[in-house]
Amino acid sequence: YYDILGVSKDSSENEIKKAYRALSLKYHPDRNPNEEAKTKIIEINDAYEVLRESNSRKEYDTKLEFGDNPFMNMVVVST
Repeated sequence: YYDILGVSKDSSENEIKKAYRALSLKYHPDRNPNEEAKTKIIEINDAYEVLRESNSRKEYDTKLEFGDNPFMNMVVVST
């Protein structure tokens, strides 16, 4: 999703929002009737939905780092 919006992983919420706005203007179907633009705007919207909110962004970052490992959230308890 970071690549889709053209931002880095350490980008601020404001930087992500600016990138989203610029891309959504460029690829919006009303401005760009190209068939590729329709696909691109869906990808842009999906990426922004995840990265704009801190909790969903943290979940996404965790999946990037650890994949879908079911044990990544387990707490190790020593006795």
